[in-house]
Amino acid sequence: MILPIRNSLPPEHNLLKDTVREFVEAEIAPVIQELDENEQFSLPIVERMGEIGLFGITVAPEYGGAGMDYLAYCIAVEEVARIDVSHAITVAAGNSLGIGPIASFGSEQQKQQWLPRLCNGEILASFALTESDAGSDAGASKTRARLQDGRWRIDGSKLFITNSTSPLAGVCIVQAVTGTRQDGEKEISCILVPAGTPGFTARKMTGKMAWRASDTGELFFEGCEVPEENLLGERGQGFNQMLHTLDSGRLAIAATALGGAQGAFELALGYAKERTQFGKPIATFQAISFTLADMATEIEAGRTLLHRACRLKDTGRPYQKQSAMAKLFCSELMGRVVDKAVQIFGGYGLLKEYRIERFYRDYKGLTIGEGTSEVQRLVIARKIGCYDP
Repeated sequence: MILPIRNSLPPEHNLLKDTVREFVEAEIAPVIQELDENEQFSLPIVERMGEIGLFGITVAPEYGGAGMDYLAYCIAVEEVARIDVSHAITVAAGNSLGIGPIASFGSEQQKQQWLPRLCNGEILASFALTESDAGSDAGASKTRARLQDGRWRIDGSKLFITNSTSPLAGVCIVQAVTGTRQDGEKEISCILVPAGTPGFTARKMTGKMAWRASDTGELFFEGCEVPEENLLGERGQGFNQMLHTLDSGRLAIAATALGGAQGAFELALGYAKERTQFGKPIATFQAISFTLADMATEIEAGRTLLHRACRLKDTGRPYQKQSAMAKLFCSELMGRVVDKAVQIFGGYGLLKEYRIERFYRDYKGLTIGEGTSEVQRLVIARKIGCYDP
């Protein structure tokens, strides 16, 4: 199997990697087929992920986090995705989209109120961005919030929101139009809406092809009111907060895709060593061995690209271009790897009892979530100077 060279990682990163690997192999691997089949979000598993520290990895210890860097976080996400993408998405969304905006833009009171409970996995936070007519065009959001008598009144709806409907869903960060700027464009802000707030309802979305063991919701706001102090950061900064959140989140999605590719590769390699045709293992045939060699090479290239982007972020250097590159390359890389893996399995790769079938389905969401491949190419094209932003 392909792993980062252990001596190149700090001891605490290796310890985290080993801890997460032991956990997912012992507690997720035995049940994930059933969870996927039933489209079931597992409260016990997610609570255990909180207990072992998978939420709040990058948050400062004074708020309940581990105080580690983004590279450590992505290593942990990769290890979860190596066994199951759905649970990796739960961790990635819980950290990047839920905890991240509060840690980056929240007031001291908001941090004290929410981060300790989010970091220990007692509750999960979600980021309500996507709407039926506002996907890649996030600025087309129609959900509105009006400030009146010291309270925000929110009306609108969101969909495809991860970690938003389970009993662990504790708070939702809602991007809404809060007015009109001087240039005539929409003023967009982010507002914290606790679960259970009157006028706020969440409905689980089912029938998904991918990420079936993760929690995906459709949210409705009808005269939902929260105090003025629930505004996240400054009024009118919601769009910039969203861009900052997605820049970071793309690294975790890249790690999810990389872990999924690693898991699919390991399944294909193991099967190729065991499956015999014409009297010998198919791994010894040049067509199969070269395919596996190509898969291994691409995975290593993706890991190098992702780790470099993480190190840029961790050292305070610009990383937006590399983040988009990592997300684009790793998500499409997983598609190539799982396609080859299913081919190696042959007819067995089409059966649900073989885990590779789930990896094949799960990869597709990674080329869409947190910015489609087309959006990533747009970001990269701007960063390399093809046209003005």
